[in-house]
Amino acid sequence: MLSVLEQLIERVEHHLAVIYQDVELITTYPELCKQLLETMRIDNSDLLVEPKRHHNNWDQQDVMLITYGDSIEKSGEKPLHSLHDFLTKYCGDAINSVHLLPFFPYSSDDGFSVIDYSSVNEALGDWDDIRAITTDYRVMSDVVINHCSSRSAWFENFIKGEGPGSDFFYTASLKDDLSKVVRPRTSDLLRLTETPHGEKQVWCTFSHDQVDFDFRNPAVLDTFVSIMRQYLDTGIRIFRLDAVAFLWKKIGTSCINLEQTHEVVRLLRTLIEHAVSDAVIITETNIPNRQNLTYFGNANEAHGIYNFSLPPLLVNTLVTGSCKHLKSWLGSMPPSQNGTFFFNFIASHDGIGLRPAEGLLQDHELTALVNTMQNFGGRISWRTSEDGKQKAYEINIALYDALQGTVKGTDKWGLDRFICAHSIMFGLEGIPGIYIHSLLGTGNDYEKVKNTSHNRSINRHKWDYTKLQEQLALPFSQHSKVHARMIKLLNIRKEQPAFHPSATQFTLQLGEQIFGFWRQSMDRRQSIFCIFNITDEPQSIRLSDMNLIGTDTWFDLISGHTMCLEDLEYRLAPYQSMWISNIGS
Repeated sequence: MLSVLEQLIERVEHHLAVIYQDVELITTYPELCKQLLETMRIDNSDLLVEPKRHHNNWDQQDVMLITYGDSIEKSGEKPLHSLHDFLTKYCGDAINSVHLLPFFPYSSDDGFSVIDYSSVNEALGDWDDIRAITTDYRVMSDVVINHCSSRSAWFENFIKGEGPGSDFFYTASLKDDLSKVVRPRTSDLLRLTETPHGEKQVWCTFSHDQVDFDFRNPAVLDTFVSIMRQYLDTGIRIFRLDAVAFLWKKIGTSCINLEQTHEVVRLLRTLIEHAVSDAVIITETNIPNRQNLTYFGNANEAHGIYNFSLPPLLVNTLVTGSCKHLKSWLGSMPPSQNGTFFFNFIASHDGIGLRPAEGLLQDHELTALVNTMQNFGGRISWRTSEDGKQKAYEINIALYDALQGTVKGTDKWGLDRFICAHSIMFGLEGIPGIYIHSLLGTGNDYEKVKNTSHNRSINRHKWDYTKLQEQLALPFSQHSKVHARMIKLLNIRKEQPAFHPSATQFTLQLGEQIFGFWRQSMDRRQSIFCIFNITDEPQSIRLSDMNLIGTDTWFDLISGHTMCLEDLEYRLAPYQSMWISNIGS
């Protein structure tokens, strides 16, 4: 019988054989495997941790706050210190995980054009500040794996033609057939760069300041394994592989979701799990739903995938007053296997991506959604489609403003509609991620857009901590009301076994105006019927439509009311949410 180390070596060599099947290497798979195991420091059988297969290292208490390191600032204090203080004082036990968006030195894209992966941006703090947060919270770090800054030392060495990184970057030719390449941007794909070896056309999926790596070079892979090992050493346990779908390039193909890309994710999972058994990989793949699901593999690839179709479908539901498409999508989604989970979110540092809604919403419905968001102050980011036309790629808007009204215009139900959206997300199968500006009810930041000329800045406000504390101390301020209601929902959620990320879920058929689904705990003791009026008019629901077991006592966990099964129907106020459970909180 093979030892744990021997089995690991066999697996890693298989991963490498798939990744480099079309690449002529100057080393052998055993030699490269040995190097990777040494880099991750798992080359000694005495240090190996055998990961459990199909094991959930998460439960219903897992909730993640998504934030930049400087989303909260205080004069004279390091932003990471201010953020840590905010988490302690204003999140309490309601949130146990934090996604710290890129906290490294960078040159553009608010951190996603990384200059140095091994350093903390001095404007934010240092590694001690990161370690302090990892002591109290489970921290997710970005691994910006597809590209880095054109101002990085690696790319400067590429330009000089010598030194570390000089062979890290993917180049092509203007004569290559690039017609099938899928792009999320409208800028030119190739960047002309002068080097001692002549002019080079450097591949830039996103911008000319974000130069793409060439993973055909094993040194690039080994470098990122080293980076992830460093992050593990600082206490980081969750890795968000940013834009990973574009990682492997092959001329004549779409250069997205290629077989080698999936195998790189599998390899990274194998390595980090053997180093730290509860380490987790989440893939960030803003692509159509079916393609996104493939990153689960056979429960051997990403532990978690972003549920990118949820934001556009949920916003569309609440502004149209029809849950038809949301219900259809949810009913068609496969349950996650044990050992995997959906990462649910409805707002982020970017915007509401529209590619994941392709095939789920029709073109005229997408156009109506875009127009409604523009009426609420949103901006639109565009991409060039396969046929050369400009298509809306992303809606840039603060979620609080996105839900201030319906297709009919703004109304008085904005706060209730906003809370309804989160009540839905908090109840769904998976782990919820809450953007800090949703937790605080922050609106569109037009001034920042004006200053940066970037659409995404509209939802990247920086709070002065003193002013924020003043707002949260006012009982009737917009920010105080949002924060209080969100924290209340999260505190209820974390006590419910039926809200375990992998607990059973079924979509209910309650018409187009009432959205609902049923969750059941893994031990089958608790059932929760999640019911939502997604319209601006009162709606009635028959309890008999949900088949509540008459021998149980049922409670609405949100209102605290006991349900009377003898009542023929219940009347729901506009955007009212109910979590009806057979076990009281």
